[in-house]
Amino acid sequence: MRIIGIDPGLARVGYGIIEIENERRILLDCGVIETGKDKKEEDRLYEIFQDLNELINAWKPTTAAVEKFFFYRSSTTISVVQARGVIMMVLASKKIPVSEYSPAQVKLTIAGSGKASKQDILHAVMYNLDLKKPPKPDDSADALAIALTKLNEDGFN
Repeated sequence: MRIIGIDPGLARVGYGIIEIENERRILLDCGVIETGKDKKEEDRLYEIFQDLNELINAWKPTTAAVEKFFFYRSSTTISVVQARGVIMMVLASKKIPVSEYSPAQVKLTIAGSGKASKQDILHAVMYNLDLKKPPKPDDSADALAIALTKLNEDGFN
């Protein structure tokens, strides 16, 4: 099984790709898709579309885990929702099954508390993937936590 975890955003989309091999969790790749603030929003969304397609074509994940959007009042809310829509469209176009998780679900599954801190999540990701150094940037660590949530749900804990 190869899974891509995605932490949606317009400025930065975090991603993490994990494979299960002989019950071991192996980190294949992680990082962010960054879009320039100087670009028009439609160009930024298209950049996410292109870069995510390239990632999926390169790594060929068999399933995806995406953070659910929870509503809050912010000037970026609509932009993040649009970016998430592009992400979901790319995954659907590749016929990749998607599981969605709220931030509280990820925290509870990964760190044992729905109110876990960013540091707690980071330590849990490092422990689960046997990493010596924390994945950078934070958005990629969040995406890995989302992917690990899917793996735990599927019984790979």
